[in-house]
Amino acid sequence: MAFFCMTKNLIKTDAPELLDKTLRLTELFYSLQGETNTLGLPTVFIRLTGCPLRCSYCDTEYAFYGGKMHSFAEINQQLQEYPARYITVTGGEPLAQPNCRPLLAMLCDAGYHVSLETSGAMDISDIDSRVSVVLDLKTPASKECEKNRYANIPLLQSNDQVKFVICNREDYEWAKQKTAELDLSSKVADVWFSPIHGDLSATDLADWIIEDGLQVRFQVQLHKLLWADEPGR
Repeated sequence: MAFFCMTKNLIKTDAPELLDKTLRLTELFYSLQGETNTLGLPTVFIRLTGCPLRCSYCDTEYAFYGGKMHSFAEINQQLQEYPARYITVTGGEPLAQPNCRPLLAMLCDAGYHVSLETSGAMDISDIDSRVSVVLDLKTPASKECEKNRYANIPLLQSNDQVKFVICNREDYEWAKQKTAELDLSSKVADVWFSPIHGDLSATDLADWIIEDGLQVRFQVQLHKLLWADEPGR
């Protein structure tokens, strides 16, 4: 058994060569979780570089290119700087890098509560079951709706979450229909409806949900209310 340890959570593996695996990172930072069911909790965000999608409303275009290669050992060393129990691996599209999968498992082994923010376009069949997958199903206004991989839906577990970013009434009606058609509320912990920041009135979306009696959760992006569009916050 090989161990890599700094001062807090321990990454351990029977295959020490895993610590030499690498990922291209855009940033690693500590903030409050602004979305999902760990809203408001101090969280380390590991943002991987690259994405095969080009959503119309993307707010992380800076993560499409560039970044810097980091070994798993280097990532763990950076994690020791923060007193967080929660880690979110995000992007770009984190699953575009194959080594994201073993990283997720190693973070779980180290005792972190791990979530993965991924589009609906990537295969989630081999994600560690301890990870809370936050699956973003792309709406028509995203211009990437046709990329949704519906084969993922039967793979969702009770600790996973599905998110719809709503841009307009058409998106809302589409998301409402998909939630019912796919029976999402019975498959995952939470189904989130989130208004696109700055374009759709949050009040309008909240009113639609109430009027239709939907059994979904409304959310706004806390981090954007606190820090606007500052990267790394």
